[in-house]
Amino acid sequence: MSKKDIKSMTYGEICDIMKSSGYPSFRAKQLFSWIYKTESFDEMTNLPKDMRAFLSENYYIPKATPEKKLVSAVDGTVKYLFSFEDGEMIETIVMKYKHGNSVCISSQVGCRMGCSFCASTVGGLVRNLTAGEMLAQFQYADRDTEGGISNIVIMGIGEPLDNFDNLVRFLTNINDENGINMSHRHISVSTSGLCERIRELADMKLQITLSVSLHAPNDEKRSKLMPVNKKYGVNELMAACDYYVSKTNKRISYEYTLISGVNDNASDALELAALLKNRLAHVNLIPVNAVKGKDQRASNAKRVKDFEEILLSKGITATVRRTLGSDINASCGQLRRDHKETAGDMNVLRQN
Repeated sequence: MSKKDIKSMTYGEICDIMKSSGYPSFRAKQLFSWIYKTESFDEMTNLPKDMRAFLSENYYIPKATPEKKLVSAVDGTVKYLFSFEDGEMIETIVMKYKHGNSVCISSQVGCRMGCSFCASTVGGLVRNLTAGEMLAQFQYADRDTEGGISNIVIMGIGEPLDNFDNLVRFLTNINDENGINMSHRHISVSTSGLCERIRELADMKLQITLSVSLHAPNDEKRSKLMPVNKKYGVNELMAACDYYVSKTNKRISYEYTLISGVNDNASDALELAALLKNRLAHVNLIPVNAVKGKDQRASNAKRVKDFEEILLSKGITATVRRTLGSDINASCGQLRRDHKETAGDMNVLRQN
């Protein structure tokens, strides 16, 4: 029988394991706490040896193994390429701000959304990450920064709401007072707009920040950039977002990647302002990152500023996201893609 991922289990599930295995109930709290400190049962020194042996025989603690680490000389942004037990790789980024450090974690290996400007979706979806693998990214980054992570952004490789059950389990576990006990107010979850899942998340009334990747103000342009829009059009997406706000009273952050000559005209800004009028919203303007093999280019500084000023003049709060890690290609997906291509080239050389 294969071992089970214990880091993905909730505190209640670990309590059930202790009860069914004949261990005292207080051991559950000890074990749950240890899971967020170590990947080795042998290091859980206040647990009896027979219990550690039982755990080692039946469970494993997933870990994120660093294959590469890049540190920006410009702003200190850190980018990790992590591998898991099956050899699959994802990226995690630590971003440094005045208010504290944020870690941007991945939720899937690859992505099925197919957004035209994104490196993460090249090659499609390989598999979902477990809640434990998502936690492992935070755990390593927090250790590596000596406990310096204060915020989590689930905006790396993958569509978090396409991995809904594992996402919710991750949010449950990281918020548990017996473990890391991080407030949901310090966590942001990004989505390309899976409307049923947005509504389902709204019904849970979590206090996370929802970030919606909008990137265009109408169906014609958004469908060209984001295939998901062919299933969930802009009006349906906005209705789901309105529902989310009504249930949580939380402002939604709308991500808008500015691509030169595509979605950065004054008319786009005016249409976006009209779309978001009277909605509890904030717009993050993001000059697109160049991706190898794709021909989109970032809007110039004047066009970005003009776009922002139009939104502000219409009463829409907006900011231009500061570019971080420009010297290490800090947008997600590129490091993993480069590593896979290099590995493929090496295999060809070995075969020849």
